[in-house]
This record gives sequence, C-alpha cells and structure tokens, in this order.
Amino acid sequence: MDVRRLLRETPPGDGLAACEAVARWLGGRPGLLTVASYAAMADEVDLRPLLEWLPEHRWVLPRVVGDELVFHEVRDAERDLVVGAFGIREPTVGLAVVAIPEVDVFLCPGLAFDPTGGRLGRGRGFYDRILAGARPDAIRVGVCHPLQRVADAHPEAHDVPMNWVIDGT
Repeated sequence: MDVRRLLRETPPGDGLAACEAVARWLGGRPGLLTVASYAAMADEVDLRPLLEWLPEHRWVLPRVVGDELVFHEVRDAERDLVVGAFGIREPTVGLAVVAIPEVDVFLCPGLAFDPTGGRLGRGRGFYDRILAGARPDAIRVGVCHPLQRVADAHPEAHDVPMNWVIDGT
C-alpha cells in the first residue's frame, strides 16, 4: 500500500477527533508533564490546540538543525512558531532548549502505523534517532488519521516502535 499516494488522493479530514483523543489520553495520565509534540504537515493531525487545551503541560516542539531535531519549549503556537525546514512550522531559535531525557511522552507523526506499534516515517530518521536517545520509561505515541492505520508498517531494525497509536476512532 502506498500511503503517500493514498494521503494525496484521499483528504484525511481535519484530525480534530484525533487531537481530542490525544487530549483525553493525556488528561488521564497526570504524571506525564513534559510532552514532545510536533507542528503538523498538511497531511498530519494538527496538535497545536493541545497547547491551549492543556496549559498545565510543558510543551516542547522540534526544530531541524542539520540532521537532528532540537526540542524547544513552546507556550504559544502562534507566537513561538515560524516556518522553518521543509516548510514546517518550528520553534524560533531563542526559545529554551529542552534535553531529550526531560521528555515524558513523545507524540509522533508518521505516514503509517500498524497494530504492533510499527511506524513508517518519512525516511529521514529524525524521530528514530530522537526516540533511541529517550529515557526507557518515556512513552511513544503515534498520532494519525484513521486511514493511516495499516496491517503492517514494515518496520526495520532501527525503527523505534510506538507504545500507543491514537487516531481518533
């Protein structure tokens, strides 16, 4: 299955149900305080409302620096994010950098996710490198539209599996 083609041909919807499901999931886990999220590409679930809905969390978002992601604390998505690498909104340079071991939960985008937590990324390995360096108890949550759930994402040895996948259904 070519998920990229499917996403181009089938509008995935606005993702609000998935965003609300993530909010409920986080709301049920008060010990998860530092949350690594992302600024969505056009075919990904937009999680920016979470910053406003759940202000008690410490939100960190990635900025691309070379071949790595650097996470910065973001309080206001409109003020703190600018268009950066790959045309994706990312934190401005002056925001506080947050070390990966400080993150309690990673909300991860992807092209496809399977029932065993397998994740198909976009091929650059940014998230696999970050997740490999995360604390062993940090939770990895794939966030996607329902049409991005597949029987097998064909993970490779270096791919870090998700603990949960949330698609709003």
